[in-house]
Amino acid sequence: MARPTSMAARRELGDELRRLRGERRGAEVAGRLGWSESKLSRIETARTGISEADLERVLRLYSCTPDEHLRLRELARRGRVRVWWAPYRSWVAEPYDEYVAFEAEAVVMSEWESQVVPGLLQTDEYAHAVIEVGAEVRDPEVAQRRIALRMARQSVLTRDPPPRLCIVIDEAVLYREVGGRAVLRRQLQRLLDASQRPGVDLMVLPFSAGSHAALTEAFVIFEFAGDQRPPVVHSEDLIGGRLRTKPADVRVYRDAFADLRGRALDVAQTREIIARTGDRLR
Repeated sequence: MARPTSMAARRELGDELRRLRGERRGAEVAGRLGWSESKLSRIETARTGISEADLERVLRLYSCTPDEHLRLRELARRGRVRVWWAPYRSWVAEPYDEYVAFEAEAVVMSEWESQVVPGLLQTDEYAHAVIEVGAEVRDPEVAQRRIALRMARQSVLTRDPPPRLCIVIDEAVLYREVGGRAVLRRQLQRLLDASQRPGVDLMVLPFSAGSHAALTEAFVIFEFAGDQRPPVVHSEDLIGGRLRTKPADVRVYRDAFADLRGRALDVAQTREIIARTGDRLR
């Protein structure tokens, strides 16, 4: 079995530490370690890594076995590995950092977008037009860094093996002139090209589909290799989005995506409508 990558290892370690804590209150454990309760929470929820010295103190407190020591130390070591997007971390919100980590590790991504082209399929000029009007973006340098990160993220589509990408976009995305007509025309050509990639299923939800189960938000469902990694949902908002991990919540989004796929045009029909729309922009 493949070893977990950085974020996966950090999350597995956090889950194990939470299990070992058992019924003890977080405030009690944090106090005995001389930490703030928020530090313990960030480690258990994988929002931050843990140093070797801190891990040793936790494991002594929990009276772990030698085998547990070895396994958890290895998870912590892998959780501290520098990831490729580390240089961009100071330019994005924490939820986006987690989003990129899940995107880098997922084997299946199921995404619904009603407003704009999904980031993995955007051209750089389209991405620029989207990012520069972000509600929390005021500094041009921040915008440029985020554009660079978005373009770098697209390398996930060429990894070996590539992830399976299932995307449903609203028909409105094909007409919204993000960046202007010329930018949109080139973006539609990128969508056509992407739809030819192995493992990419791109579908358009037509206006005629009417109401559906995902009218209120865009989201992506990440699925991972192996039975030990449950799916994770990321839903969008104006300040970076929200992660949902509870099985009941994930099931709601799975059902919503199934509804969208059932109402969407098939892949061939989607290519036709994208091509027709692009021709009208010439």
